[in-house]
Amino acid sequence: MSSKHHSAPASLATVAAAAGVSIATVSRIVNGETRRASAETIERVRKAIDVVGYYPNHAGRTLRRRESRLVAMLAPNLDNPVMAAIAASTEAALRAAGYVMILCDTHDRPDLQDEYLNAMRSQVVRGYIMVASVPSAVLKDFVADGAPMVFVNRRPPFGRGAFVGIDNIKAGADAADMLWSAELKRCGVLAPAQGSSVTRDRLKGFCSRMRALGATEIQKAEAAGRSHLEIGYEAARRLAARNGWFEGLMCVSDQIAYGAYRFARESGIQVPERCRLVGIDGNPLNRWIAPWLRSIEVKYEDFGEPIVELLDQVWRARGHAERIMPHCMS
Repeated sequence: MSSKHHSAPASLATVAAAAGVSIATVSRIVNGETRRASAETIERVRKAIDVVGYYPNHAGRTLRRRESRLVAMLAPNLDNPVMAAIAASTEAALRAAGYVMILCDTHDRPDLQDEYLNAMRSQVVRGYIMVASVPSAVLKDFVADGAPMVFVNRRPPFGRGAFVGIDNIKAGADAADMLWSAELKRCGVLAPAQGSSVTRDRLKGFCSRMRALGATEIQKAEAAGRSHLEIGYEAARRLAARNGWFEGLMCVSDQIAYGAYRFARESGIQVPERCRLVGIDGNPLNRWIAPWLRSIEVKYEDFGEPIVELLDQVWRARGHAERIMPHCMS
């Protein structure tokens, strides 16, 4: 095979000659149609593509077929490690499938979400990945029109739809088991005042499980805002002012736990000796910056492939499946 350095751009014919196959075979493999080719042929073509430096002209193909290779992901608060992990894994999975991802930060605002949806429609994107979406007018129209979408983390706000996420009720129940197994009976919960389906389900699962275990006192404190760090700090302050410090606190996200820990330190409360904090997310940074935190671990870095698989099913009109991802106690 020849080197990557050519005086003219490599073509399908160049790849075909290097791989010893027909141009039609190369075209099918480049376009993701691999069912008629053997694994050996596919590997040979892919190696030839790399060696000759062939880059598919997706833009030209889009114009000819009115088919786009762009996929839009709309996600809130990309400074949140959870969102960053989902975005990174999905971008990698889309790239491997031959697509380009456009990433938009909605900041959890319905107006900004709608603005991005309209902008992406004008870019003729092929599909939408809605991470932690919020109900909004344009999103409702998109769903009604049958736009190809996969919802991630939060369930579809307008009826059925393809979904990838965890069982948040079970995650909340597992957090209760963490505290109860440590023989901590006087426990509280910290949550956002404007909660989503995710935080509401985690709260529901925790409280239901604690009552089933025999807890007689479950105090909840909420705080307003979009930053879970600030919510955790303020909710912990309110709970301590109202009821004193509890033996254990369940925080519906790791970032809420970080905020609560900051207030505990400022108040002279030792964590975990005086108060045990349990979160849900399992941020990989916890072992570096929060060894005091026990957390329900969610492998957000594994979300990418299931998201792309479901998006492909939506494109093929194979219904609105869902994929419930595993979580575990860390």
